[in-house]
Amino acid sequence: MPSYLSPGVYVEEVESGSRPIEGVGTAVAAFVGFAQQGPFDEPTLITNWSQFVSVFGDFVEGTYLATSVYGYFANGGGQAYVVRIGRGGESAEPAQARLGPYTVRVLPGVTGEIGVEIVHPEEDDADDGLFTLLVRRDGEVAETFDAVSTKRNKDNAATRVKARSQLIRLEAAQRGALAVRPEAQSVVLPAAAGDPPPELSADTYVGDPDRRTGLGGLEAVEEVTMVAVPDLMSAYQRGDLDADAVVAVQQGLIAHCEAMGDRIAILDPLPGLSPQQVRTWRTETTGFDSKYAALYYPWIKVLDLGLGRNVFVPPSGHIAGVWARNDDSRGVHKAPANEVIRGAVALETQLTKGEQDLLNPIGVNCVRLFAGRGIRVWGARTLSSDPAWRYLNVRRLFNYLEESILAGTQWVVFEPNDDALWARVRRTIQAFLTNEWRKGALFGLTPDDAFYVKCDRETNPPESIDAGQVICEVGVAPVKPAEFVVFRLAQLSGGSGAVDE
Repeated sequence: MPSYLSPGVYVEEVESGSRPIEGVGTAVAAFVGFAQQGPFDEPTLITNWSQFVSVFGDFVEGTYLATSVYGYFANGGGQAYVVRIGRGGESAEPAQARLGPYTVRVLPGVTGEIGVEIVHPEEDDADDGLFTLLVRRDGEVAETFDAVSTKRNKDNAATRVKARSQLIRLEAAQRGALAVRPEAQSVVLPAAAGDPPPELSADTYVGDPDRRTGLGGLEAVEEVTMVAVPDLMSAYQRGDLDADAVVAVQQGLIAHCEAMGDRIAILDPLPGLSPQQVRTWRTETTGFDSKYAALYYPWIKVLDLGLGRNVFVPPSGHIAGVWARNDDSRGVHKAPANEVIRGAVALETQLTKGEQDLLNPIGVNCVRLFAGRGIRVWGARTLSSDPAWRYLNVRRLFNYLEESILAGTQWVVFEPNDDALWARVRRTIQAFLTNEWRKGALFGLTPDDAFYVKCDRETNPPESIDAGQVICEVGVAPVKPAEFVVFRLAQLSGGSGAVDE
């Protein structure tokens, strides 16, 4: 208290009875996978696709990280953390060298010594500008591109290589196309030391929190609310991991989300599974039972800008974007379903209602194609067997409320533990929950029906006060999605008049 020693008028600033609680972000994704370049095992924040390209490189054939991140932003995602896994401690930059008008780059994962040579045809006609491109691997010719040129047409060397080569890519070293044929020359360069690593295991993905590797590195990032590992499926397709290892990684992902308590795992099924096989995978092979995980089926077909053709990809990255778009337009309390997946052009499996009748009760969220309505997410369940946590929006709403209250009440620590403090805590939380009720996040005609906040002498007995504790009980009634909409139609006799209500 200030000391007043002389007559006068004094003004003092005092704190109000309550402090506002601001809602935390609900749509910050984290992706773990293989990239063309960038730091290893370091969660890196990106906010748009261009930033991803500048840090982690472009699309890489045989991997799904870049495609998933692209789908995330295309569907409404705003922020994401990317963790690149692979060979830590080695240079990740792909080997490259200059060859005439092109820069030759070896694709990540290619082993052996790569040689590229420009050969002129025996019937030398320089006017047509055509030449042959030979790609050697350890001295043996592995790929041949006949009658290619530097002109912008169907015979363009860079275009042909991009469409067919499994070893290299060509990039124009200067703007514009050359009208003349490049000189005969060759270059030899080592294979890229990039992803994926030859030795891959479940531990590569799960990582170690102490060394901040893999999923363990995400424990230090509090903003993350959803986690996807799309390149788990690319490793399975290459044969680097078997089905048991896939289950182990997904178990580690779920364990990470449960331990953090503020994020949801978005799981992908194995590729090429039929509805019956997915049912078996869900119930017998994995047997996951967690309110912090959701599974989506089937895979979706999207345009891979790196390959220039449509490919099937795991749905987790695009689904994360749908979650973000739903949170932004409606709120986290709205189930992220009946939403169009932007960029999806087809599905790996066209599901029928009867097939979804088998999958929906066991927590498999289906993606379906509806005539005239596009490809939509048609499920919003967790993998929990507890009916209280059946719906995804309920779990995510509680994550949001818990994190918001936690962040907005840090001022309480070390305050005098008395009735005045308890009253301020009540008013603070009641004001926040009333605002959420007005948004439609809580069920009830009045705030009293939607929630209660109790922080008084009953919840804070002397023994709790002596232990330095402030105990506040909060109960909320979340809104549940209208998953099954039933209209009962009755036939009326003609001339019977209106039905009394």
